Amino acid sequence: MSDQMYIKDTDETFDAIVIGSGLSGGWAAKELCERGLKTLMIERGRVVEHRKDYIGEGVAPWDMPMRGKVDNILLEQRYRIQKQCYAFNDATKHFFGNDRDLPYTTKDDTTFSWIRANQLGGKSLLWHRQSYRLSDHDFAANSLDGHGNDWPIRYADIEKWYGHVERHAGISGAKEGLEQLPDSEFLPPFDMTKPELDIKAAIEKVYPDRKMIMGRMAHLTQPSELHIKQGRVQCQARNECQKGCSFGAYFSTQSSTLPAAAATGNLHIAPNSVVHSLIYDEQSKKVRGVRVIDNDTLAEREYYAKVVFLCASTLGSTQIMLNSTSRTFPDGIANSSGVLGHYLMDHNYNAGATGDVSGYEDEYYRGRRPGGIIIPNFQYEPKRGKKNYLRGYALAGGAYREGWQQNASTKGFGEKFKQQMTQAGKWRFGLHAQGEMLPRYENTVKLHHSLKDKWGIPQLEINCRWSDNELDMMKDAADTAEEMLKVAGVENVSSYVNQGPPGLAIHELGTARMGRNPKDSVLNRFNQTHDIDNLFVTDGASFSSSAVQNPSLTFMALTARAVDYAVSEMKQGRI
Repeated sequence: MSDQMYIKDTDETFDAIVIGSGLSGGWAAKELCERGLKTLMIERGRVVEHRKDYIGEGVAPWDMPMRGKVDNILLEQRYRIQKQCYAFNDATKHFFGNDRDLPYTTKDDTTFSWIRANQLGGKSLLWHRQSYRLSDHDFAANSLDGHGNDWPIRYADIEKWYGHVERHAGISGAKEGLEQLPDSEFLPPFDMTKPELDIKAAIEKVYPDRKMIMGRMAHLTQPSELHIKQGRVQCQARNECQKGCSFGAYFSTQSSTLPAAAATGNLHIAPNSVVHSLIYDEQSKKVRGVRVIDNDTLAEREYYAKVVFLCASTLGSTQIMLNSTSRTFPDGIANSSGVLGHYLMDHNYNAGATGDVSGYEDEYYRGRRPGGIIIPNFQYEPKRGKKNYLRGYALAGGAYREGWQQNASTKGFGEKFKQQMTQAGKWRFGLHAQGEMLPRYENTVKLHHSLKDKWGIPQLEINCRWSDNELDMMKDAADTAEEMLKVAGVENVSSYVNQGPPGLAIHELGTARMGRNPKDSVLNRFNQTHDIDNLFVTDGASFSSSAVQNPSLTFMALTARAVDYAVSEMKQGRI
């Protein structure tokens, strides 16, 4: 990446501005630049260079000051919220936001864990890389049961864009022909272990509609020529992905879309630029540009463009829109419908079951596979199953062998005990729920009436809670997972239901949803705001429902599709 690419002050008007540099922002920049548009990417955080800035990569726990643990004072002062993330440790903490500098509030007795990654590449450096298409069942769910508004698109509208991003990103998996989980354009899947294969057979014999498949992951199991040209090589199965991957074996902005955008010569980047608001022109009824505050000096500056893509994450984009007020939009830009900030969703990971698998002492897995198995939602149609809740859930997990830490807690003494600690422990197997959250008007984010952050921007106030529907769903998921494990011969099975807050799935969705009717939605079928034709929102804020699948692949496909539409409209002179 050339230093000339990075800018600070400029009077130039760009063809396009992209706010955010994560999965959606990286794709927006790539697609815009490759179509010949001079594009400015605005990132509120620091620059992270591929390979050079992966400072925790390859560092063994025993070479860390506290064996990977983070100092308790740092945890409380800087990472009180961030430490809840599964990927947070001493080797990755530099990729997480500082809670002290990024305050937000929650309403009344609600809690919400907002995981932040403010740097070039955003959460594309930290995501879990699970990549699934939505199906027509997902796009039609709201209209069928009356919760939320109808998506303005169906699977046929986005199918080719899924293929477009999959070929570039590289998705491993197997063709299964499942109605509720359309197949992708796949690289070879990772292998299941022998216990997983046997448990799969046992479950599917009793429950033919509950297919246990290998998880679909944005990992290069067999790189194509396109991937090699990107400078990416085969996944080494280290399962240390959140430290950064110099191999480029998993898809991230740094490894894939950013180099592609830079290669065109059309990309410029303004890092350390905290977006305050969008600049709206009352006469032309368009967004003229973006108002930013320097991350370090707090100096204000403005950037201008013909079209703006908001890709700052669900809550980040919504905060910017709410803070962009004018005579026409006193309650937030493009908010004539009044639904901006409403219908916040996340996935529900609060139930599951685990148990012991006897035998298989001579079996082990090769490498550290970066993901597990999944049983896709088998309640994808309202008529399926007898239940006291709407929608459904997937069950993900897998088999694993306990390591020396678990062996050390068992009884023993002397030479025999020491020898035992050098061996792999017993096999275990778990299934853990990923449940859909209904879109509900009362789950909201808004600007706090008085509290601001250090950049002078009003803090977000989040009011989000699980409904009885999600709570009942998790009870059923725990019972179902326990039942399935017992059927498969897993021993000492125990199930659980907990009350983890929304946010920890890191799948925030909604708050600027797509829809057919401008009176109850913010965006049209191409992620273009109903009210302003040169403003697009293509991250999770655009979702009308959550489905159960990890949403990142759909972010990417929607973004590529929206860019294609925007460029066509610009060429036609309609933007």
